This record gives sequence, C-alpha cells and structure tokens, in this order.
Amino acid sequence: METVQESDGEEQVRRGETQEEEEDDREQTQLEETLCNLSAPPERLSQNLKLEADDLFPESYRVNSPDEVRLLAIVENFQRQYSHLYPDRKPLLLCPVNECGVKKFVSMTVRPTPTAYPELFTWDGCASFVADFLSLDLLEPPVDVPRYLFSSTSVLQAQRATCFELATLLCSLLLGAHYDAYCVSGYAVKEMCLLDQSLQECPLLDTEVETVISELQPQENKYTVKPLRELKSYFVTQQEKKKQDAETTLLQKQKLQQESELPPADPLRGLRVHCWVLVLSGSRSIQENFFIDPLTGNSYRTDDGSFLGIESVWNNLNYYVNMQDCRDGCADMVYDLEDLKMWEPVLCGATGKKQLILEVVKKKESKLLSRISHDEEDEAQPRVFEMPRSWVSYITISKKDLENSWPAGQKVIRYRKAQLEKFAPYLKPDGLVTRLTTYKDLDCTEVVTVKEWYQHRNDHLERREVNKVDSFTTECFSRGRRFHLLSHRYTDTKRETEFSSARVDNLVRRVESQGEMTEIFEGRDDFLYCRHVVFDRHVQFSEPDVDSGPDNRPLQKVVERFHRNTSKPANEDVAERVFLLAQRRIEVTYHLEDHRFIPSKRNFIKPRESTEKKKAEDFTPDMVSSFQVDPSEKPLKTLILYGLLVNLMKDEETVVRQNEESQKEVRHIVSCREQEERDVQLHFSPWTTTGAAKARSQRQEMERLAAEEQRWLREKEKDILAPLLIRLGNAETLSAEDAKQLHQDCLAEFKQRLVEHANLIQERYEKETQELQEKQQWYQKNQLNMTKQQEEEYQTYCSEKTLRIHVAKKRLRMHKDAAPQKYRVLDQKLKRDPRLSPHLLS
Repeated sequence: METVQESDGEEQVRRGETQEEEEDDREQTQLEETLCNLSAPPERLSQNLKLEADDLFPESYRVNSPDEVRLLAIVENFQRQYSHLYPDRKPLLLCPVNECGVKKFVSMTVRPTPTAYPELFTWDGCASFVADFLSLDLLEPPVDVPRYLFSSTSVLQAQRATCFELATLLCSLLLGAHYDAYCVSGYAVKEMCLLDQSLQECPLLDTEVETVISELQPQENKYTVKPLRELKSYFVTQQEKKKQDAETTLLQKQKLQQESELPPADPLRGLRVHCWVLVLSGSRSIQENFFIDPLTGNSYRTDDGSFLGIESVWNNLNYYVNMQDCRDGCADMVYDLEDLKMWEPVLCGATGKKQLILEVVKKKESKLLSRISHDEEDEAQPRVFEMPRSWVSYITISKKDLENSWPAGQKVIRYRKAQLEKFAPYLKPDGLVTRLTTYKDLDCTEVVTVKEWYQHRNDHLERREVNKVDSFTTECFSRGRRFHLLSHRYTDTKRETEFSSARVDNLVRRVESQGEMTEIFEGRDDFLYCRHVVFDRHVQFSEPDVDSGPDNRPLQKVVERFHRNTSKPANEDVAERVFLLAQRRIEVTYHLEDHRFIPSKRNFIKPRESTEKKKAEDFTPDMVSSFQVDPSEKPLKTLILYGLLVNLMKDEETVVRQNEESQKEVRHIVSCREQEERDVQLHFSPWTTTGAAKARSQRQEMERLAAEEQRWLREKEKDILAPLLIRLGNAETLSAEDAKQLHQDCLAEFKQRLVEHANLIQERYEKETQELQEKQQWYQKNQLNMTKQQEEEYQTYCSEKTLRIHVAKKRLRMHKDAAPQKYRVLDQKLKRDPRLSPHLLS
C-alpha cells in the first residue's frame, strides 16, 4: 500500500474535536446557496431528509477542499490495489456519496461530538438514544454496501437512517465521550440486519428461569464423625423427586417448542451486509472489547454468533481493512489495529488513538526542554498525510430530542409473544409512557397480561398490570398520595392494598374478600401486628356508597394477634384475643413461657345488658374459664377478673369502631380511584421542555380566560338589564312577554330608585331643619347667660346649618326637575336595546 508524506512546520495533536474546531464549524454552518442539482436518488432524499428545493447546505457539504481531493486520490489508489490483490473480496465502503451528491471519505463523515447532557456521557446512554430516536431504512440490495452515506446532521433532522448512518452517528457520540470507538462494516444474521426481534424475549418481562441444580456429594472421610441420621419421610422424598422430574420434562418441552419455533434457514446467511460499532478497551475504564448494535442499542461480546464477519473498521483517524479469516465468524479475531498483519490501514503511519495519547504525554514532557531544540526536532521529523477535518457540521442534539426519543413521539417493538410500546412524556392524556402486552401464542392474538407505566400523574400512579387470564388488576403508586396507598390489587371477589409506613395507625397491608378482612401492622406501640375480621356470610360482597354505614356487613368474629412485649411476664402478655360478637364471648391467649409448650388461656362470657323487661345481668365467676400453665400460681380474684372483662369490652367497642373506619376507608379508596380514572390530571414538570411548554400554554389559557371574565364583568356592570336577566337564567333569547315584563320592571325599579333618592334628600332637609330649630330654642332660653364666645359659636352653627338646608332644598328641587327627563331617557334606551326592541316596537 502507499504512504504519502508531507513536511509541515506546525505540529498538530489530533485529539478528537477541540473547542476551536467546534467554533469554526458553527461559523461554517452559515448556508450560502440553494441546492438544486443533487446526484443522490430523489426517492432517498424525499423519504429520509424531506428537504425542499430551497434548503441550503454549508460549503463543506458541496465542495471538496484540497486536502479532501488529495485524500480521495489516495483512497482511489488504495481501492485499485485492493481490488487487484483481492479480487474475490467484495468492494469496500470507502467514498460514498453524501446528500449533496459529493463523494466523501467515510472516515471524514465521523464527527466526534461532545455533549453537555448527562444522558449521553456513557456508551449505553448514547446507544439507547440513537436506537430510539432514528427509524431504520433497510439496505437495497441487502448484500451490498450502500452507495450513499448522509451526514449525521441530516439524519437527525429526518429521524431515518440506514445501519451505516446509525453507526456513524453513534460512533461520533462515543468519540465525543472519549471512547475508543470504530464503525464496523461486515456481515450479520438476518434478524439483526432487519431489526427483527420477534424471537427475542422482551427485556421488561419478569421471566423466572428455573434450573435444576444437582448437589454434589462430598467425598467420605473415614476419620470424620458420622453425622446424625436424617429423619426424612420416604413419601415426601418421592414426591419431591416426581416434582423435579416434572419440572425437567416441562423445561425440555419448552426447549423443543422454542427450537421448533425457529425461523427457516436464511439463504443469504453470511452475505447480508450490516454496520455496527466496535468499542476497544483502554479508554473510559473499558476492560474488554465489545460490539454495539446501533439498531437496538444492545451490547454484545466480540465472539457473539450474530456477527458473521468483518470487512473493515474506521473512525475519524483512519480506515482499517480486515486481513483475518472470518470463516468462523468474529470469535477468533484480534482487534490490535496497529498489527499490520491483521489490519491494513489506508493511511500508513497516520496517528492512531494510542499514538495520540503518547503524543500528548510527549508534548507535556517537551515543555521542560528548550523551545529551540523542540523546533529543530519537529523540523527533522517528516510528517505523514493526516486525516483532514470532518466535513460534517457540528452535531446538535436538543433537550427536546432527548425527551421525545422516538419518531412521532412513539415506538412499537415486537418481541417473542410480546409487544412493547413506548410513548413520549405528555403524549398520552393519561400519562402513559410504556405499555407491554404479552400474548399466549406467537401470532399475538390472545392477550395474557398488559403492563403499563405512567409518569407525571397527580394521583401518583406509576404502574398498572392487568392479568386477562386470572382477571386481576394491580396498581402501584409512588409515595405521597392520599391514604398513603402504595399498591392496589383487586379482582371481582378480593381486594388487597398496601400502604407506606407514614400512616398513623401503622397499617401496611389490608386484604378484603367476600366474608373476611385481614389487616397487617408494623411498629405499633401496643405490639399489634394482625387483625382478622370475619363478616356475616349471608351478606354479599359489593361496593356500597361512601356515605352508607357499615351495618350491611355485621361482624361475627375479630381476631387480634400481638408480638411479645418483654416488659411484661409471658403469662400476662396477650398473644391473641378473639372477640366472638355473635356468641358474646371473648377468648384471650397469652404468650408461651420459657420451656413451655402450651400457653395460658382465659375465656370470658359477657353479661347481658339491661332491657325494658329485664335488668342487667350481674358478673359471676362462672362467666370466666381459665387455664393456667403454672399450677403454683394463685388464681385471680373475682374483682380482678371483672376489671379484665370490662377492659376487654372497651377494647371490643374500639375494635368495632376501627373496623367501621376501615370499611369506610376501603369505600373511599374505591370511589377515589374511580373518580381519578374518569378525570386523569397531569402535573407539568418545569424541568422538561414538553412539560414547560404545556405549562406555559396552560398558564396563557388561564390568563386569557381570566381577562375575558374581567371584560365580561365590566360589560355586565354597564348593562342595566343584567340583574333582571339573571332572574331569567341569563336567557340568550327573550319572548315577547319576557321582554315587556323586563321593560316594565326596569322602569319600575328605576322609578323606585328616583323616589328613594328624593326621600333621602327630603329626610336630610328635615333633619337639618329640626336641628336648627332646636338650637334656636336653646338660644332663646340661654341667651341672657351666654358668653361672647358662645354667641360666636351659635352664629357659626346657624350659618352652617342654614347653608346645608339651602343646599338640600336646592338638590331636592333639581332632582324633581330632572327625574321625568331621566325616566324618559331610560325608556327610550330600553326601547332601542336589541334584546327588547323587536318585542316592544311590535
């Protein structure tokens, strides 16, 4: 192969993309002219890029620089030598045509792009984004490399790409994240090339793989002590053996069934062209080489059987042709790209990834030396032809692209007996983001389960599973919702709920069926951990109204169990108490004492209460039956037993009341869930672009409605008919009778207000006149004994009162003169009103 050398006085350390190159590329993205003549196929352009005739491209897309022209000449020479030396091998993908119809070297199509999003800092994040964001365009024909390779910027805009374009974009992101990544052109199985996952298990399925593990017998040692003989039932052993044999047979049947479900042999096996990404060890703490399929985002070992051979690999630094035998696939391949016996580079002597690292270290060491000797050393070393800068513009990925990671906001993936649907946040009105449907058959006709995942719901619902076979539904919630509910599982006859530990009563689980209800507690101060309630069997299980009482489900028995309270003697610490309400009995069982096998017990019979015909029954020692484990202990006195019975009866009332609250809470939970499902409300997160946009539009809509309401109120304030129309229910159309009645009522009310106004002025006039007369009478009585100051005050008071009387009198006269005119004006205004005029004029 050919090596081209050049002498440059300036040393370049190629290390991906520097900040200066990124700024230059941003300036380069200024578009200059319209592209009208494209040599690429029009159907490919219209389908994938959807570019109009007036779209613009940067100059680097349309014109090759001098370095690129020289590089194309080198690659063309390499292609001629390769075809001459290996005529049996297929042509390499070296210089495909871009979207502007210009030939570009594939290594220059790779553009290392660092991003600021944490989601793209790791290889699995980059692979997931590329696989989800882009749709696949199949190669035509499937056995040849493509003639066209579009830039990553155009691919991101169109959201459609071939496997080579997918791998190019993924490799660019990985190189920007400082991985040692390469695009790989080779051959793969049909399912991988066609993105057919119908025979693969869905990764979200909770499959339980049962394996039979044979226990190895240790070698016997004659010097060890023989263990005790294990007393094991022969019948139980035989039953376990039969069970294991049945499980083994079932696994064999499932394996045979899966083998029979395999697709037929592919006639193009080993010939289907595919492109994926190779990540070499040494960078980013990668310990072992591995492959990444850009179509699915999954990683594979380099010896995986899905990859059948490699023709070449490349990145932004160089292009390497595989010289190893791939008859056995990629299992025995060596990925030391600097080994010229295994890999043939297009640019011999060009800087590689390892050489870049060494050059950076060497450059740091050279700073300790003199600048003169450093320049002389650089001039003495000849330089080889290095890869020019990439012609692709800076790859821009927005936050919105990361959130809406699927074309049109949703994606459907078919797996073996399963279908996975993914939706962008806020795309579905109920907050659905993922739905997994499992089927019983391969044709996916009979549904088994439906699992749904939600986000941003106000009711805190995160996951729902509907089992079509067993007819049960399970709902899981995040913390913070009403009743501290975490899980809700229900069928037609049974309901199970789980709660967080934040509840005041420390309830963590409740199970309710047709005739029973069990509640489990944790961390209670009274050491209660279980309460089992048995209802009347004659009452059917139904969903009563929230406000209805619990009398429709009377209690028969309540069983409460307690943990051990070490602060009390075991003979006094209650382990279980049973309230037999129908039999009017209470049974108490205490904890076991040390070295005892039977606990102490006491049974109480409640005395009957007083009625209209009978008085209350007195307590007698016969109402208590006790079993004391320790015969040396003295029996309790009657007064103490009576006190225990009274406390137990109070506890029974408390238990009945708590059970009523529990039943009421169950009804509240059911009604609340029904209401929430009828009207699903989402909260819009300001940290997402979609949520922020929806929150902004919602706020703008609320502001618009508020402004319209204020405008309507201002108009109604000026409308004299508004108070009267409210009485008619704000009817838009009025009948003749209603219009005439409104006209008469409006005039009557206006006349009444005029009269009231006149009466008010008259009252003020009469009040001022009366006060002045009273003051004058006081003056007639006391004028001989008044001082000069009192005389002046009297004169001032009379002047003010006289002025007020004169003003009131004048206002009353003006009001009487203007009232008829105002009445006539209102009458004419009502007759001209468009709502009344058609009826009044007729």
